[in-house]
Parts: sequence; C-alpha cells; structure tokens
Amino acid sequence: MTPRERVLKALRRERVSPIPFTIYESLLPQCTAERELRNRGLCIVQRQVPVFTTRRPHVTTTQETYGEGNKQFTRTWHKTPGGTLSSLAEHAGFTQWIHQRLFKSAEDYPAILAYLQDEQYEPNYEEFARVEASLGPDVLVRGAIGLEPLQRLISGEIMDMQTFCMEWMDHQDEVLTLYRAVVENCRKIYPLAAGSPAATFNFGGNVTPEITNPDMFREYYMPHYEEAARALHKKGKLIGVHFDANCGRLSRLIGETPLDYIEAFTPAPDTDMTLAEARAAWPDKVLWLNFPSSVHLKSDAEVAAFTVSMLRQTPSTDGIIMGITENMPLDRWQGSCRAIMDGLDRHRELMEEA
Repeated sequence: MTPRERVLKALRRERVSPIPFTIYESLLPQCTAERELRNRGLCIVQRQVPVFTTRRPHVTTTQETYGEGNKQFTRTWHKTPGGTLSSLAEHAGFTQWIHQRLFKSAEDYPAILAYLQDEQYEPNYEEFARVEASLGPDVLVRGAIGLEPLQRLISGEIMDMQTFCMEWMDHQDEVLTLYRAVVENCRKIYPLAAGSPAATFNFGGNVTPEITNPDMFREYYMPHYEEAARALHKKGKLIGVHFDANCGRLSRLIGETPLDYIEAFTPAPDTDMTLAEARAAWPDKVLWLNFPSSVHLKSDAEVAAFTVSMLRQTPSTDGIIMGITENMPLDRWQGSCRAIMDGLDRHRELMEEA
C-alpha cells in the first residue's frame, strides 16, 4: 500500500501495521532526512488546496506589504457596502501573526455583516484533482470546510479571543447576528464539499474549553458537526475536527458527535487526557494524533521509548494514526521524527510477539 492508502485505511478503522505516520506539508523541509522519512512511509498531509473558492462580488479588497527592520507586514482593506474593514498580519515562516483583526469596535458590526453576507462559493474540483494527482501517492490532500460558525468569530479573521469574550458579554445580539450569517454560509459549503473528489475533511477546530464551555459547545458547535457529517456521509466522505487542546471537559460531548476522527489530539503530558483516556472516551472514533511537542525535546532514545509506551496504553491500535501538527525545534525535528518511526516499528514488533 502507498502511504496515502495506509492513512485512508486507518481512517476507516481498518487494520494497518505499523501505525501510519503523517506530517503537515509546512513542517517538513526538503532535505536528506525528509527523503529518508518518506521512503520509510511517512505521509505528507497537504491542507492548502480548497475544493471550493470564495469570492465577494460587492467587496473591494486591497493590500499593502511593507517592511519594518527585518519584519514584513501586510495591511489588508475590505471596502464593503456596510463600511471599510482592515487587518494587519506579520509574515512568520510557514505561518503569520495577526496583529489586528477586522473587528475594532462595535461600529464595525454592519461592515462585518456585509462582508460575511457577500460570500459566494464555487467548486474548485478540477484544481484539487490536478494537485492530488501531481503530488503522488505519499501525499494525502485533505479537504477543509473552514471554521465552525462561532469559532470563526473566536479565532478566525473577525476577532481575537479576548475581544470575542468581551463582545459576548456586552453585545451578544450583534455577535449572534454574525454567527447566523456564517451558519448560512456553511450550509452552502457542505454540499460542495460532499460532491468534491476529496476523501476526507477537517471542519474547524482549535476549540478552547476554557472559553467554549460545555453548554456553548452543545448549542453552537454540535449541531453544525451533525449537519456537515450528514451531507458528507451521504457521499462516503469522512469528517474530523482539529481538537488539540485540553479536551477532558468536552470529551463526553465530543463522543456524542458523528465525527469520524479526532485530528491533532495531543496526549498527555501536553494536555489533560492520556491516549488511554481518549480511547475510552471515543471508542468509535479514529484518533489522529499530534505527537506531544514537549517530548521532541528529549533524546532520540527517549522519543522512541515514549512512542512505544504511549501506544501500549491501548490494547488495539486500530483507528490510530501518529501525526505531527505543530512545528518542532529546528535542531530536533530530524532526530525526533526518525525516533518516532523507530518507535512505531518497535511497537509493531511487540504486537507481533504478543
């Protein structure tokens, strides 16, 4: 089987040995170690090819990029029927730091609503299929729906988390008006995703239980997982969410969702749940892990041993995928990734001996 086939098989809870190992496309520099890891079966997860495109026919967008010292910034303006919005981002390697989001004050609500209501979506199927074919069988090109409606306000381009909390207390009606606009947009996206050539989709994520309490999660997140899953499952697609925080407080509710997999789940010591606890909480879901970032700092031998000991917390590793979803120290990623694969090989040997 190819690396992509092994990952897809694991996502369907079919037995794969050794456990598949994946990494985001932006976290694997091209080099000898990269070639070695891919030759051993590492599968790259390509997340940057949408199955749909977004346009806003009544919004005029302009940008200015400039430098300050050794830093580079981009200022973006959106002129909407309801007013003008702006944001400021700093370029930082494979990611960016958002210094200013679209929302600055309550005066921006009309413009943001106009910005959201103007969104239109069109299929991007041919481009997706072209990229998937060109990248080859050791790359999984994964689809994305976008952020959950409320999460787009909490951690998307609209507000930062602190601002959302203040606005939720002071202007909840206005916040919910934006939320409902995003809900309607998501409902246009679900059928486009379901009809696409992508086999699997992530829907939002980075939910922070310290901000999103169980009542909010039940009311504002779970119904949308249900809607999206219903549309995708009809077409044989898989759906998961990037839950990489302290999931213990939400674990029961996550277990009640129709999600096929929990992506980027990070076991202890970096969060409040062990792999054993996650498997007990979500016995019917695939656990697509993020290897705990703190463990990358240990020696190669310790990384390999941790990999084995963590996986032995559960009697069966069906429906488990090892992954890297966070950046690693530049001086450790090569040794750590090799050691993780060594640990996966050793775990397979132990399972065969048992």
